[in-house]
Order: sequence, then C-alpha cells, then structure tokens
Amino acid sequence: MGSLNLATLALGLAAGLDALAALAHLACIALGAPAYRVMGAGERMARAAEAGQWRPTLVTLVIATGLAAMAFYAGAAAAQLPPLPLQRVLLLTFAAVLLVRALAFPWLKPMFPDNSARFWWVSSGICLVMALAHGWGAWRLG
Repeated sequence: MGSLNLATLALGLAAGLDALAALAHLACIALGAPAYRVMGAGERMARAAEAGQWRPTLVTLVIATGLAAMAFYAGAAAAQLPPLPLQRVLLLTFAAVLLVRALAFPWLKPMFPDNSARFWWVSSGICLVMALAHGWGAWRLG
C-alpha cells in the first residue's frame, strides 16, 4: 500500500474520530447533566446544565462545531475530493491543536478541577490519536 493510500486511510480515521467526538458532544447537550457526568466534564458543568444555564451548551456546541469542521476537512481529503480552501494548513493546524491539548493536560487539569482523572487520560489519549492521524495524513498528502 503506497503512502497516498496510507495517508487517505489516516485521514479517514481522523474524520471518523472527529465525527464521533462531535456526536458525543452533541449528545451531552441533548441528554443533559447525566451525559456531562458520564463524559467526565465535571460536576460544575453538570450542575450548570441541570440549572438550565447557557454556558455548558455554548461551550459544548463550539467544541462540537470545531470537531465537525475537522471531520469535514479530513473526510474531503480522505476521499481525494478537490482540495478545500487552506486544506493542508487547516489539517496541520487541527493536528497541532489536538497535540497541544493531548500533551498539555497536566497544566490544564488544575484549571478544571472538577474534571475526572478518567476524563483527562481518555480525552488526552483520543486527542493524541486524532492529532497523529490528522498530521500524518495531511503531511503525506503534501
């Protein structure tokens, strides 16, 4: 299998993970506080969702929208469609943001004390896999 095929496979994986993560975030909005708790977002977010505050919904919607955009770009690149505007730059930027998020959790954790240890380890591991898939795929597509 050539590097182009492996690159499209990596970007297809990235697109799928992005889409699943976006749907998981939307599920938190739809299901409310219990979903925020299961996802490990912290008791403060869960209680705010229970109280009907707008902040959990807005934060979660912004994250879901970013993930959906990443899924769109990675999916278009994986399908070898005509390049989207700034496709390679954005895919590499997505990879860099995800890599920083994955590796920076020890410094981020004190800022979000309600988030569970499981949340930090699982979400950081997922972000690392997503970063590698986006970055490697975009780099190999050239």
